[in-house]
Amino acid sequence: MAMHFDLTDMQLMVNVAGAQSMTKGAERSFLSLPAASNRVKNLESHLGTALFYRTSQGVTLTPSGEAFVRHARVVLRQLEHLRGDMREYASGVKGRVRVFANTTAMNEFMPNILARYLGEHPDVNVELRERLSYQVVKAVAEGSADIGITAQINAAVDQLEFLPYRTDRLILVAHEEHPLSQHDTIDFNDTLGYDYVGLSETSAIHAFLLQAADDLGRVLRFRVEVSNFEAACRMVSAHVGIGVIPETAARRYVREMPLKIIALNDAWALRRLQICFRQFDKLPVFAKELVSLLVDDASTEGSGHEPESGSAPEPSFSA
Repeated sequence: MAMHFDLTDMQLMVNVAGAQSMTKGAERSFLSLPAASNRVKNLESHLGTALFYRTSQGVTLTPSGEAFVRHARVVLRQLEHLRGDMREYASGVKGRVRVFANTTAMNEFMPNILARYLGEHPDVNVELRERLSYQVVKAVAEGSADIGITAQINAAVDQLEFLPYRTDRLILVAHEEHPLSQHDTIDFNDTLGYDYVGLSETSAIHAFLLQAADDLGRVLRFRVEVSNFEAACRMVSAHVGIGVIPETAARRYVREMPLKIIALNDAWALRRLQICFRQFDKLPVFAKELVSLLVDDASTEGSGHEPESGSAPEPSFSA
């Protein structure tokens, strides 16, 4: 028998789950408590399974309730994207491309690419989000992003296509008088006894480094967190700590600051970025044109142009 789901029921389930209270969930859904309770009971009857455990302290989701709410959140989020897209089309915008990128691509490559692309496409908007590489691949696979820039490997994403983009390397940057400046290369593990200058916790590279330290059973001590690579280098040059940033960024600032670039020996330091998308032929024309622009940019490093299904190099937790 076909199942039909009411959007009001979906929003109610999300609200009740978030509040862990039928009363508060009903309030957030602008429903009376009896009406909300009746909706949930009817939904449980329709599905043939309980969605909540009910106690005197409130309600919590059953496994089936967790599955329902997870899917409901996806549907509601996609509906909000639909509303936003329709508002943009009504105001004269003809297209919208959603791009998810890791930290390096977000800060080092995308600004120039998007400046050119948006100049050539005044009727197209771009939604650009920074994510860890595995999150980029997941977003593209699930359809919440059209195009991704990632450094992930070993992803079970046969439905995705990958194009080589650019290579970059994460390096350690230290003040030229720092004890570590005597090294030309170093293991990440040997740097963890020193204070770090990090990017803000909203940066994908922040989570990446925390995970890398955790994998070694170590703690990464952020003495200060800043919003961009230049600010990080200025903090390092002021003896605040050491930092890990892309080599492309470090090379810009080492010319004017008393900094030493130290290569990291860890395999994850070398990052081969990839452009990923689902099916190129099914992308809107304006999204295909952005992919083409990225491929043209990649050609400066001699990257190939043919899509290939499968996975791209780099650790599964790459930034």
